[in-house]
Amino acid sequence: MIGLPPFACRTPEAFAGRPVSLATRHGKERVLARPFRHGLDLRLVLASGFDTDRLGTFSGERPRPADALETCRRKAEAGMDDTGLDLGLASEGSFGAHAAIPWLTVGTEWLTFVDRRDGLLIAESLVAPRTNFDRRRVSLRDDIQDWLARVGFPSHGLIARPHGGDAGTPVIKGLHTEAALAEALSRCARASSDGSVWLETDMRAHCNPTRRAAIRALAFRLVRRIARSCPSCGAPGWGRCDGIVGLPCAWCAQPTERLRAEVWGCVACGHREEKPRPDGRRTADPGDCPHCNP
Repeated sequence: MIGLPPFACRTPEAFAGRPVSLATRHGKERVLARPFRHGLDLRLVLASGFDTDRLGTFSGERPRPADALETCRRKAEAGMDDTGLDLGLASEGSFGAHAAIPWLTVGTEWLTFVDRRDGLLIAESLVAPRTNFDRRRVSLRDDIQDWLARVGFPSHGLIARPHGGDAGTPVIKGLHTEAALAEALSRCARASSDGSVWLETDMRAHCNPTRRAAIRALAFRLVRRIARSCPSCGAPGWGRCDGIVGLPCAWCAQPTERLRAEVWGCVACGHREEKPRPDGRRTADPGDCPHCNP
């Protein structure tokens, strides 16, 4: 083995049969177990002793202590501490306006895989344009059936809270039936300063099939990344880590803000390689050019 890079003998098969802790309270094992079992022969073990709500809640009672990527890492580490395992997995999500298209609401999912034995952290993200994320202020007199249909109720859960309430007012989660919704609206209206109620989509994974589908898609993406070895040192986790803008305009050849190339990198040795766009496109539409379409 002398002369081989440090991870030269590490292949995806080296993970086979190893247990990996999963920190979740919201049923994410239902969409994560199969990709990791079939792709890497990893067996998920729930970190049942760790309350993931300690690292923030979608409903706002506890703010997230850091950004999504850092929170995801902390969650994976806490799950490993709880189970005593040296492999950990965690998921985190955020929802809001698209960075480049502010009128488009998207979800961004993160999955982080930590290998303490070899000191590796492999993360992947997914921007999901299909999300039911929404919020609406309503009164008991309002007809909200169209809104309920748009956000996918009752298969997708809702959260109700009083408008203008104080810290002690109720936050009622996981609403999946007309009866439960009616009761929650009535209770929150009584506790509200003006009789109105905030209704919002429940974005916890076990209450949101659309979000579960995004997490599942991301799981396959992360599994594929873990299975790819760095061409320099052989460590698992070779994949995209950055992008380079500047795709030239098809008319004037000036650089635009469109992606010109991807940068792939290693999580262990820092090796980087520039790769062409996966769609093979070499020029940008003149409509995206600041010179041709100022």
